[in-house]
Amino acid sequence: MKKFIKNLIIFFLFALLVGELIVRLTHATTDLPKREIDEYNIQKYYPNQSGYWVGGKHKWVVNKFGWPGELPKSYDNLITIIGDSYIENFMNPSECHQSVLLKKRLDKFNFIEAARSGVSFIEAMEISKQLDSLSPIYNLVYVNSKDFYESVANIQPAVDIMQLDIEKKEIIYGQMKSPGLKKVLYNWKLLYYFYNKFPLNLSKIVDRPEKTVHEEAIDDFKYKNEIQSLLDYTKLNYNIKNKILVFHPNSELEIIEICKNSGFKVIVLNSDNDESWTFEHDNHWTCYGHERVAYEIVDYFLNFHLLKLD
Repeated sequence: MKKFIKNLIIFFLFALLVGELIVRLTHATTDLPKREIDEYNIQKYYPNQSGYWVGGKHKWVVNKFGWPGELPKSYDNLITIIGDSYIENFMNPSECHQSVLLKKRLDKFNFIEAARSGVSFIEAMEISKQLDSLSPIYNLVYVNSKDFYESVANIQPAVDIMQLDIEKKEIIYGQMKSPGLKKVLYNWKLLYYFYNKFPLNLSKIVDRPEKTVHEEAIDDFKYKNEIQSLLDYTKLNYNIKNKILVFHPNSELEIIEICKNSGFKVIVLNSDNDESWTFEHDNHWTCYGHERVAYEIVDYFLNFHLLKLD
């Protein structure tokens, strides 16, 4: 009996080892970058990481600042690109990133991305404070409706998202949930593979690529006062003159109008319900979608003569 149990344990360990090797060699699951919270209470990635997206067809990189993507050769004529997983864009190769696509069309300017899955509107504004040290001409802040709802703790409290308490006028910094267990899951590829295939009750522990849209019905825009308070706080505490909000297609018109009335420059993307913008089973943008986004942003700059092209 003891020999049987011993052989069973050896077989089980051997199977785990073989399974781990297969998952790693075939890139059956995505390599997820490790996170940290910096001295400004912003969640970003450990600098100088790299890994493969699921399938292993392309790699992602994290630069020395802890943000995905390559850094520009120069910070002159700089435009920053701030956003969540849409801009983080691990699911596409580097040539499909906004910084690369915009550089192709506006070659006299340089672009740097600062993005992470789960970034709220208020955290994007905090990130822009860090990037102000690089003296950018503009900050492009990519947002959708839920980024505003998630920014207000009085609407939708969340532990792992940076939010604003509009009553106390205080920022509540996000925390990383169960970082120790996440580290185990992300480094044990076989376990993470089985989690993705057969998810258990770990959804609140493991970061998903993107949070779901705010689930409550927003009838008659009942959060108008809360969103206005969020924007009023933003105007008082951040420089919005060089901020351009880039709204995803089909964002709520009420929020767009409040942002315009609050003094923000606004770009509203229009996908014309083109399904090629997004992946078949994922609402993130494909390479084609990112190209369309870049074209619309360049058109905005040119139509409103916001850049000196001479």
